[in-house]
Amino acid sequence: MTTTPDAPPFADPAGTWNRRFAGDDFLFGTEPNEWLRAHAGVWAPGQRVLCVADGEGRNSVWLAQRGLQVTAFDIAGTGVAKARRLAAARAVAVDYRVADCDAFAWPEAAYDGVAAIFIQFADPALRARLFARIVASLAPGGTLVLQGYTPKQLDYRTGGPPVASHLYTPQLLREAFAALDLVELREYEAEVAEGSGHRGWSALIGLVARKRRSASGNGVPS
Repeated sequence: MTTTPDAPPFADPAGTWNRRFAGDDFLFGTEPNEWLRAHAGVWAPGQRVLCVADGEGRNSVWLAQRGLQVTAFDIAGTGVAKARRLAAARAVAVDYRVADCDAFAWPEAAYDGVAAIFIQFADPALRARLFARIVASLAPGGTLVLQGYTPKQLDYRTGGPPVASHLYTPQLLREAFAALDLVELREYEAEVAEGSGHRGWSALIGLVARKRRSASGNGVPS
């Protein structure tokens, strides 16, 4: 895999992630992401949450343990198989699908929440489609919890893509999610310990944003 700043990191996304998830260990560990852990209280037990590109299931399983109805998808069948085993070991049910972000059947206004944690495999064109589908899939009042790396992460190289165009800035996220009400947007640095895939001092950004309610129930402000 090339690591030059302007080259695509994955020529074969499904093959790359299937190989990365092929080992017995969990690449990003089995505990949830800390930004997600800190903000999951926006959702109540019984609500419907989608985990985007969920990998080996650490976030979806943890959310299911909190009593949420969780759907999750990932492009890598090896990752989804491990996620199913993790869910079974922790005695929770998650609706897992093997799909990429374009092939997943995004239902409109269906989810009370979306968890989008380190989904920075997406180049700008895919990211625009993906973010638009996330917004459309949220029910009125539904909340997005997102975490990613900022461009300064290229200096640390402790996780994430080595491609500047895949990284997030506050302005990028404000513009991408302008249709949502911003609850929190924070750019910060912290020590990350998520398996071997994310480990070390990191340049992070976290977002929480909520879809507007309306009297008509269609999410458009009245």
